[in-house]
Amino acid sequence: MRQTGRFVSPMSNEGRNAYVIEHLTDACLLLLQDKTLDSISISELCNTACVGRASFYRNFENKEDIIKTYINRLFSEWISKYEQSDDKPIDELILLLFSHFEKYRDFYSLMNERGLTYLLKDVIVKIFGLTQGLPKIETYAKAFFAYSLYGWTETWFQRGMEESAEEMAGLFKMHGI
Repeated sequence: MRQTGRFVSPMSNEGRNAYVIEHLTDACLLLLQDKTLDSISISELCNTACVGRASFYRNFENKEDIIKTYINRLFSEWISKYEQSDDKPIDELILLLFSHFEKYRDFYSLMNERGLTYLLKDVIVKIFGLTQGLPKIETYAKAFFAYSLYGWTETWFQRGMEESAEEMAGLFKMHGI
């Protein structure tokens, strides 16, 4: 049907995409309460979100992309908060990071329960600025910090996040990492 006159959608493409992304994310998180990501079909996801399959594929390549997009959205808030402050030492970055995980405990616990914590690796690596073309000593130093922090985070999630963010940051610092 051609959109003319009063039948033209008032929502822009950007607005429609934001709507689809939000609804698919909500649907995915809801379905993950009872199922693994692998057991959720695209059809079930789209039906739960009340959007068409074409809308899904216009915004995502696969179901993991929904979770990655959501993680990046959560981390964009964290990054913006971190960047607003003056040069903070690494231990302050670590404390803010573990505090972020505590703030979104339910989400990260669900990711752990569903075996999806590996999706955090890329975000943590990005935080440390581990990119192609760095001098080798800087590359390995950043890799050491990023992957150490990822390992600590995953273990903390597996332990049920028993320790506080402050305790985790203190343990990280105490080990000279």
